[in-house]
Order: sequence, then C-alpha cells, then structure tokens
Amino acid sequence: MSVRKRLWKTAAGEERQAWLCDYTGQSGRRHVKTFARKKDADAFIAKAKVEVREGVHTADSDSVTVAEAANLWLTTGAARGLERATLAAYEQHARLHIIPSLGRLKLSRLSAPMVRDFEDRLRLTGQSLSMVRKVLTNLGSLLGDAQERGLVARNVVRDLGSRRKKGVERRAERRSKGRLKAGVDIPLPGEIRAIVGALQGPWRPILLTAIFTGLRASELRGLRWCDVDLKNGELHVRQRADRYNVIGRPKSESGERTVPLPPLVMNALKELKLATTGDGIVFVSSRGHIRSYSNLVKYGFHPAQVAAGIVTAEGTAKYTGLHTLRHFYASWLINRREDGGLGLTPKLVQERLGHSTIGMTFDVYGHLFPRGDDGAGLAAAEKSLLG
Repeated sequence: MSVRKRLWKTAAGEERQAWLCDYTGQSGRRHVKTFARKKDADAFIAKAKVEVREGVHTADSDSVTVAEAANLWLTTGAARGLERATLAAYEQHARLHIIPSLGRLKLSRLSAPMVRDFEDRLRLTGQSLSMVRKVLTNLGSLLGDAQERGLVARNVVRDLGSRRKKGVERRAERRSKGRLKAGVDIPLPGEIRAIVGALQGPWRPILLTAIFTGLRASELRGLRWCDVDLKNGELHVRQRADRYNVIGRPKSESGERTVPLPPLVMNALKELKLATTGDGIVFVSSRGHIRSYSNLVKYGFHPAQVAAGIVTAEGTAKYTGLHTLRHFYASWLINRREDGGLGLTPKLVQERLGHSTIGMTFDVYGHLFPRGDDGAGLAAAEKSLLG
C-alpha cells in the first residue's frame, strides 16, 4: 500500500496535483483512490491497512449506494416469502426515511457517526421512539443483506447497536408510550356491558367473539368453522387473514392456541351456524368474502359504540380500533373474581393471548395484575402472623 503524488497540467497550462492511494484489497484486487490533500490520503491508507488485515474493507468500486442496496434487500424479502404487509412496511420505511437521507451514499462510506446522525434527524422530525427503532432495525437488516452479497464488509448499524443497552432503550420507549389505562386504552366493564347490549345483526357474533376471546383482528377474520368446537365450547386459533385477506399461519408458534367460549358467545355462534350455508370462514360479508379490518371497524365496532353511548365529546366512537377489545379481554382475565374478572395466573393469561413469552405479557399488562401488598392483604397477613 502506498501514497504517491500525481502532477499534471490542464489544457490551459495550469499545474494540478492530487494524492493517489494505491492498495490491494482482501479480495486480491488492486484499487486506486484519489484525494486532494496528502493528510486525507494518509488517513485513508492507514485505515485501509487495518481493515484489509481484519478482512472488513470494502472498496468504493465494489460497493453500491444505500438506495441500490435497499432495492436488493426488498427483492430478497419477496423471494424469501415475507408477508405482503411486512414487505409493504419495509418498502415504506425505505422510501420515506432511509433513501431520502442516505440513498446516494455508498455503503462503503457509511459510518457509525452517520447512522447516529440519521437517528437524531429522525427524532427531530417528530418520529416516535418506536418508529426510529423500526427504521434503524430495517437499515441494519438492509446492510446485513448487502454483507451476504459481498457489497459491504461491516454492518455499522449492528456494530452501533451492540454497544448500546437495549433494555434501557426499550424502557424509554415504554415510558414514552405510557401504561395502558382503563377508560382510555381499555374499555371499562360498564362500557362493555353497554356495547354488548347494543349489538345486533351480523355484527353481534363477531364482536362478541372479539370481546370474550381476545383474538387478534387477523385471527378473528381468518377463523374457520372447522376450528370452532361448539360441542366442547372452545375455538382453536390455527390461521389468520392479513390486511390483504391472504390466509396464513399465525405469526408465531404460540399464536396457535385453544380459547374457551363463554355461553353468550356459544349461543351467538350457534345461531350464526344455523344461518350459514358453507363450512369455510366464520365471519364473512354478505357476498361471502372475508371481512376487511376497516369494514369491521367502520360499520361494526364504531356504530355499536355510538348506539351504546360510548362516545367522545364530538359524538364519535370513543375507542378507535379492535385491539382495545383485546386489551379488555386481557384485563378481564387478570382482574380478581371479586372485581368481576377471572383471576387467572400470568402464565394462563400469556397462553390465552398467544404471547410468545411471559415477558411480553408483563411488559404490556403487568401493571394490571393485583398486588399482594395492598391494605387488605397486609392486614390479613398481619393477622395470620400475629393472631
């Protein structure tokens, strides 16, 4: 590896000079890089020596831009059979955030300080902590795909992430979101009673099932009659319908589960079964199609709230999405029997919700579990100990 001076004259007779870095990469190919100043050339050749020795150097000529790498990454995702909704989210993050900021940059020139600056700019433009984390994760995945293709030797995003305390970042993200609150994020028992009383027509069985089974919207929309056991009073979650109504398996192994049905839901499903001619999807439109999520919310859940008087000051539905019913179901499982709940253990709550880990259940709903050191509990413990 060497640095040498190059002199030449322009057509007008003016003298010019540049500094050439001449070196051989780890692949055995010869590379030449030009700098206007000697100190920049010296700094580059010193860095290149170390990177070549460690096998992590990528010459600019062997690399591609971030935008080109993003297109290759999305192609890889499609070839590996990622869900259409997942690919759409990846494409959106690349198009709206990654490419506008970093798209013209060569992967070989991307550094940890550049990634940190990109992260800061995302925050300054008002992106949530959750969105910033997702975009950075996708950038890291993009670089990982480029590594496998031999287009870059180092994944600076993962190098940066390995030095961080991810637990601290996750806690900061949860703080920014705040805990789920009854009456704000979780419908109150009285509100659920009012909604149940207002349900009618084809929306009654599907919303009753959502309320008292806690199924995710995709699981609810993909439910089949063969997975509903009316004899034993339970249903089996074995598939889901994504936002494009494409049927697939649950996202995780724990998503496949059995959920018991209370009598109210059992009776509603029996009535629906008697009026149904086919044995396919349970909740279909009048044309026999899988109901879209927006259709279910706009024409089912929101009108039911308005009819029940569960509205905002403007008279619109108080709760926006179906996931609020899943939150209610979780709180119903957790609450003590004397408070109108089932009082289930955390492990059973995890299984009913289809969470992959007990940590996920505690992260979202841990604050809802009854404390054993409240006033009544302490008084009982004191009496038992001291008599």
